[in-house]
Formats: sequence, C-alpha cells, structure tokens
Amino acid sequence: MQNILTIGFDTRNIACSASKAGYTVCSIDAFRDLDLQECAYASALLECRTSSELHRLDPQWIMAKMNAFGLDFDAIVPGSGMEMLDPCSFPCPVLASSPEAAQEASNKLHLAKRLEAMGMPHPRCYSPEELDAIEYPVILKPASGGGGIFNRVAGDRQELLSALKELSELDQEITEKEIIVQQFLEGTPASVSLLSTKNESLAVAVNEQLIGIPWLSRLPFAYCGNITPFRTEYSEEMEALSEELVLELGLLGSNGVDFLVTEKGPVVLEVNPRFQGSLDTVEKATGINLFEAHVGCFRGELPEKPEAKLFAARGVFYSDRELFIDRKLMDVILREKSADIPSQGTVTEPDWPLTSLFALASTRDEAVRSLEGGAERVKTFIVDRKTEKRESLSPAGKA
Repeated sequence: MQNILTIGFDTRNIACSASKAGYTVCSIDAFRDLDLQECAYASALLECRTSSELHRLDPQWIMAKMNAFGLDFDAIVPGSGMEMLDPCSFPCPVLASSPEAAQEASNKLHLAKRLEAMGMPHPRCYSPEELDAIEYPVILKPASGGGGIFNRVAGDRQELLSALKELSELDQEITEKEIIVQQFLEGTPASVSLLSTKNESLAVAVNEQLIGIPWLSRLPFAYCGNITPFRTEYSEEMEALSEELVLELGLLGSNGVDFLVTEKGPVVLEVNPRFQGSLDTVEKATGINLFEAHVGCFRGELPEKPEAKLFAARGVFYSDRELFIDRKLMDVILREKSADIPSQGTVTEPDWPLTSLFALASTRDEAVRSLEGGAERVKTFIVDRKTEKRESLSPAGKA
C-alpha cells in the first residue's frame, strides 16, 4: 500500500502524518493550507462549508478528482465530515468504520440511548419535542458534528426557544430535528484517542480539550485545541470506558471519545468515529505515528501502548474579523511554531480558524504559556494592522 487519498473538511493533520510515514498522499479538503500542499503529492479544494453539504457530495465528483491526480490509489482515508463515505462507490478500500457504525456513533441522541443501555455515565438528552420534560440548564448542539460553533446554553424555556430560532437563522439546515438538547454540566473537557480492530481496542492517550478559550476564540464553545497528556485521577477509568465503547459500537482504526470530567467523575459526551484534532499533540507527546497505526488496525494489528514523554499543546487561533492573507501576515504566522497555515491570497472569514499554534514543554503550564505568547503576537499584529489602515484613511493620513 503506497498511494493514499485523504478527504474531509480539514485533512492537514492526516495527510502530514501519512507523509511522515512514507505514503504518497493526495488530499481533498476545504482549506488547502500551505503546509498541507507541502506534504501532499497533490491537493484539491472541497467547496463545502457544512456537514450536510459534505454528506451530499457526489462520489462521481470524488472519482473525477482522484483520476485527475494521476495516481492509482490503494486506499481512501476519510476525515471530518466524511465519516459516512460509502465504500461501495470506490474501486479501492476505504480505511474507516462502516458508514452504519459511524452514523450511529456520530448521532448524539442515538449515542445517548446506547450509553444508557450500557450503563455508562452521560448527560441526559432530550429531543426538541420533549420541551415539557426538560430540566434546566441545558446545552443545544447539532445532532452530528459542529465543532462547538453552534452550541448554545439555555437556562429556561424562553432562552431555549430563542436559541432554536437563532440557530435556524444561522444555518437553514439546522432544523429542530437536527438539534439535541443536553443536560448542561460543569467540568473539564477531555478526550481519549483510541485505536481499534474488530476484536481489540487500545487507548493511546488521554487529552485535555481546549474549548472556548478567550485568547484563542470569542466563541464560547469553539474547539480550540488540545493538551496531551491530561493528568487526572480518572485517566484509567476514561480509557476503560472508551475501549469498551468503541468495541461495542463496532468502530475501526483511529477514533476518539469526548468526556467531561465533573466533580463526580467523567461522563461521556460524544464519539468521533474518525481521526481527531488531537492527532498532532498525541504524536508530538508520544512519538507514535497515528496514521501508520490506523492502517495497521485494518490488518488486525495494534501497537504497543505509547507513553507521553512531554506535554504537547495545540491552540486553534480563530480570526475575529475577515482577514486577507498577505505576505506580512503569513510571515508572522510562520515565525511561530504553527500549522494549518493559510495560503497567501486567501481570505479567512470572521470566527473561522486562522491557524494552529504549538508548544512542547516539560510541564502543562509551560506549554500553555508558550501558546498564549504566540496567540498574543499574532493578535497584536492583526490589531496593529487594523489601526494602521484606519489611520491611513483618516484626513490626517491622507494629507
């Protein structure tokens, strides 16, 4: 096996991991970041912005892009948004869980019912039809996917109705049937990265999740990165729950389980039946190549459990305004330990990821301080540039 196609909303981390493992990689994603283009043999733009658009993507369009790359592909590896890719539509294997298993794992309402049957701790979930039974506060989420961008908290019925209306106005595809209402709990967001075959599963790492970090994003529930490892008294419990769950769901390869660590212990929030955003930090902290390990799962092989040697942190930095990516901004980003680097001449929309910053340190706090410093430098450049433009348009500036 040599030639690999990765396809999904954002495939940079998958493609670069595969390239480091020695594979020839082509990519189709929605960003075509500079570092993706550098590690891929070839890439194409996926002009989709929602999960619904990705799910409706015509396999014939994908096949046309594959043919245009000029390679005979040995396998396709789906990324975010393409978890339900139909393997019957392609001449080569799709190295992923079955579409049926991925669909069940991704849907938060279906997952809640399965967790209930398994006796696993999880927040209570309501459908929008159960308004009279809801105990507040609650959090509203898209039933599948979302990255936290569309999550809203409601403290009473009126706030719930207002949030439902707001979400439908933000995205017409988010109807009441596509929303779940979940018990809102306080705690530390975490995840477990796993590898699984048909018969075995292995928790590779426990990660702290960075959600709604003010110095990275103004969105209160946006996914802002990870820190690996997450040191907690509940690590072993989360690993055991995750290993049992992915086997029960019939998931294969690299998968993730999201938790909230509360005062009473961990509760399962959702399952990601695909490579996760923590791929970078897991690899940096432990030295494992997750793509190679993912491929091995489809041969029935699991690696030895890796150990974290350092703390690796990833911070996803969101732009708070529309930004044109020129050479000066790229130079600022490239001076940092960064990835997901936007290509020159592109435009980043407000509240969309601009880039990812990284830190590797002997302690968690040191890694976080390093991330904060990088984020502050990028933010300062953006703010100063806006000030310069405003002054240049003033009467004094024109004189």
